[in-house]
Order: sequence, then C-alpha cells, then structure tokens
Amino acid sequence: MTADLNLAAIGNCQISALIDTRGRFVWTCLPRHDGDPIFCSLNNDTVDDGYMDVELANFASSEQRYLRNTPIVETVLRDSTGGALRLVDFCPRFRRFGRMFRPVGFVRLVEPLAGRPVIRLRVRPLHEYGARKPRTTVGSNHVRFETSTMTLRLTTDAPLTQLLEERQFALSSAIAMVFGPDETLTQAPATTAHSMLEATTRYWLDWVRSLAVPFEWQEAVIRAAITLKLCTFEDTGAVIAAMTTSIPEAASSGRNWDYRYCWLRDSYFTVQALNRLGATRTMEAFLRYITNIIEGAGDGTLQPLYGISGEAQLSEHAVTTLKGYRGMGPVRIGNAAYTQAQNDVYGAVVLSSTQSFYDERLEAPGDQWLFERLEGLGERAASLYDQPDAGLWEYRGREQVHTFSAVMCWAACDRLAHIAGRLGRSERATHWRARADAMHGKISQRGWDASQKSFTESFGNPQLDASLLLLQELGFLRGDDPRFLSTVAAIEKALKRGRYLVRYHGADDFGVPENTFNFCSFWFVNALAVVGRRDEARELFEHMLTRRTPQGLMSEDLDPATGELWGNYPQTYSMVGIINSAMRLSRPWEDAL
Repeated sequence: MTADLNLAAIGNCQISALIDTRGRFVWTCLPRHDGDPIFCSLNNDTVDDGYMDVELANFASSEQRYLRNTPIVETVLRDSTGGALRLVDFCPRFRRFGRMFRPVGFVRLVEPLAGRPVIRLRVRPLHEYGARKPRTTVGSNHVRFETSTMTLRLTTDAPLTQLLEERQFALSSAIAMVFGPDETLTQAPATTAHSMLEATTRYWLDWVRSLAVPFEWQEAVIRAAITLKLCTFEDTGAVIAAMTTSIPEAASSGRNWDYRYCWLRDSYFTVQALNRLGATRTMEAFLRYITNIIEGAGDGTLQPLYGISGEAQLSEHAVTTLKGYRGMGPVRIGNAAYTQAQNDVYGAVVLSSTQSFYDERLEAPGDQWLFERLEGLGERAASLYDQPDAGLWEYRGREQVHTFSAVMCWAACDRLAHIAGRLGRSERATHWRARADAMHGKISQRGWDASQKSFTESFGNPQLDASLLLLQELGFLRGDDPRFLSTVAAIEKALKRGRYLVRYHGADDFGVPENTFNFCSFWFVNALAVVGRRDEARELFEHMLTRRTPQGLMSEDLDPATGELWGNYPQTYSMVGIINSAMRLSRPWEDAL
C-alpha cells in the first residue's frame, strides 16, 4: 500500500497514533510523542513491517469516521461477498482515582457486522526507528514485545495462535485488543476495553461541551480543537508542532524535518486559539511550560524550539533504517533549528505570556515575578530587533534582518508597556513605551520598500514573505493603514499560487518552494477580512476546509495544482488556522438565530 496522509489521529495527551483508511496503525511513537515509532510504516512503506492491522479477505471497500465529538475512530471494512466488520480504535483518557488516566497504550475492538468476514490479525512492531524486531514472549492471553525503551503487552481474547502465526480465521464474535505497558489486566479484555471506551467517550463529550465555538463551521472547529488537544503533552503542557517526522514538504524535496517538538513561535498563535475556544486548562498548562522555559533560560537567551520535557538539545541526524515517506528520505530525528538565532521568539513568548496578566479565569495569573523575567526578554528583544537572524522560516544558509523578527521584538516591548501599566508600574510602562516607539520608527523606515509600496521580508531586501500579513494582527499597523492595504495587495500578487499562498517566492537552501503553506493561506483569509474583503475571506476559508482530509485534519503544505497534502501531519499551525479564522469570520450567535 502506498502511503498517503488520509489518516485519522488518536491520542490521549501522552501518546498519539495515526491510522489509515483500512484501519492500519502506520505511525505510533512510544512512550510519548517524540519517542521511538513502534509502528513506522508511514515512513517505511516499501517494507512489509512496522504496522498493526486487520487484513480482510476479499477486501472491497472501507469507510472511516470519528465518533461524534471524540478522537475515537470507527473503520468499517467490507468484502466482496457481503461480509463486513467494524474496528474501533482509541487511546484511553478519563478521570480515575482523582487523576487523569492516560496510559501509554491504545485499545482496538474488532466486531463482525455482516456475513462471515475472514480476517488475518497482523501485529508487526519494530523499534530503534525500524532497525529491529522486538523480542516476543507469549503468555496465556497476551504477547509481550520487548523494545529498547519499554516492554509492551498486547492482551486479547483473540486466538493467540492465529495472531502469532498470522493465520486466517472467520470472525464470528467480537475481539478486544488492549495494547500498553507490561501490566496484568484485572478484568477480561472485552470488559476492560468497553469500560475504557465508555469512560473515554464521556470525557471527550464533556470536554467538547465546555468549548466556546462559533455559530458557523462548528464541526470543523471542534475537530481542530480536539486535534490540537491531542498534540499536547499533558505532563509538561508542551504542544508539539505535529505528530510526525520527515513527511516531505513537497515530493522528493529533501525538506524533511522532525516536528515532534515545541516551537516557541507557535505559542502566540496556540494561546490565541485556546483562549478563543475557552480551553483554559490546556492554555494554562501551555503557559506554565513557557514560564518554565523562561526560568531555565539563564542569561535570557531563548532557542526557537525545545523538547516536550523542556530539553534544550535536539541534535539532528538522519536514520538509514527508515526509507522515508514513499521512499522520499531522509528521515531525520531531532531538529538543528534549535541552534539558530531566531529573534522573533522573544516577542512570541512575551505575547503569549501577556494572556496571564489579563485573563481572570486563570488559577495562576501573571505577577511581578513573571513581569520581571519578561523584562529580561524585552531587553533581549530591544537589543536584537535590528540584528540578522535565520527568521521564522529557519533559513539554514543565510541570515538577514528579517522584518517579522523585528516586529515581534517590537511587540515584546509594546506588550511589556501594557503589562507594566496594568501592574501599576508607571515608570516601567514609560520605559517600555519609549523603547517600543523608537523601534517602531526604525522598522517602519527600514522594512518599507517605497517602490513596491510594501513591507518586505528583510531590511533592504525587496523579497516578500507571508508573515507580513500579520502586521495588523500584531498591532504594528492599523487595518486601514494604507501601508497595510498595499502590503496585502503586494503579497497577494507575489505569493498567491492559485487560491493558496507560498511562504516566500525566492530560493532558499533547497531551491524555490514548490508547495503552498496552509497556515499562510489562513493568514491571508484573516487579512482579507481585516481590509474589508470579507466575502472573499469567507469563500477562501470555506475552500480551505475542503482541503482537509475526510477526517477533518490538515498537514503543513499543499500542492496547489493537485490539492494533495504534504508535510508533517496533523499540523498544529493548520488546526490553529482553522480555529482562528472561523472565530473571526463566523456570524455571531445573536445575529444568526
């Protein structure tokens, strides 16, 4: 089977898994999002190994859907003789003993629906990034898989001989498969599985019920919100950029990166989305993660990204044991961007932390202690705003004074002035306002290209990039400022490919980008709304929703010619884009009913 991104995601804020339309587990990292992929065929589909599935004899068709308002996946397989079966897959998540139960594992139910389907159970984990098969031992009702990081146990009421030897058998009654740590179940597999299914369903229905959703596009927003939640690592509050590594941004492009980490730049957009949803617990956990990063920064220097535990070193290397998505390697582990200077991160952290000082719902509001630490970041921003960096697009071969980085540094000082005023620190408010105003004047002069009537990618460089669409949202320009209007027009002319936007149009370390960037298209949607082109914004937004997979998810990139999704999946940026654009564009409830 050729790999594609038509995949459903399950998870429990500890681990996650991706399942294809036939119910095959193709990507599952354990014991957490950035762990060893025991099911890795998404990045190794030329090898018949590294997956778990139920092979249906005489397969004819499949259907897949999420159970309403949950990340519980139902896949129906049909054969050519009228037989059918149903797979139900989920990662348990519910309250137990006063704590959240989110084990390193998942549950699969296999149920006959019609006729007499003949199946073959195949459980083929690998470890050390596809290099080895785990050692297997067998108990009375379970199979152990010993990997280099943990011993896993599959407890089931399926016939073990057929499972181990992968022999076909007729599915006459339901089968439960509980896959997780090497621990004995205290009840029968079916009893455990159904009890966990009921409790997990109840948890997610309650969680969704607490969300603030727009009147329009509710299904899309709810699915995006659930997926964003699945991309969190609850133990620390981190939010990963995506569940995968090394899905190419475009075919055979070499633009293969590991996204299973937490980018500080994402924090502003993520906090914004969580705030709009009213997902305050998730938002506050993420803010705690950011605060811990600040506290550990020592001299105040921030990296662009950190591991989900807050670890700073994410050394990058390619593995030879996985051939890559559709054979398009390399498969990279780690991300060398952590070593780059990306000056916009200081603004991102201050912007996201600003929420703490204004949101009365939070248990731990911002205080003088946090403000003083943010001031250290503000000083870094003020000293770096006009210095070269790799920029938000993480150029590996050059550094320039990027306009977006400069504006984000300005935003750090601007928000510190507001926070100081809220805390009654008038002398600090005056200090930060003066710093911000001076920076604003210089950026307005050096980042502006009068010949194009547009702000540009970097000081003195005529190239454009899509991040300039955020100048109004960041508060640097008003929406009716002629400079913003003409910048939007210039970007539309230079960066639009069909209906979508590329990040930039110049060549980088890998040549000229081929595919469009989904988050940039959502930025364009929002900019159109700001400049008064609301009908166009709504039309483009609704079109972007058609580019989601049938399961309602999106990756990072899109082929503008074919509409095929590329890049790591599911992409947090894209989910945030759906939420923020829907909130901006929806008719209000009071006007719609």
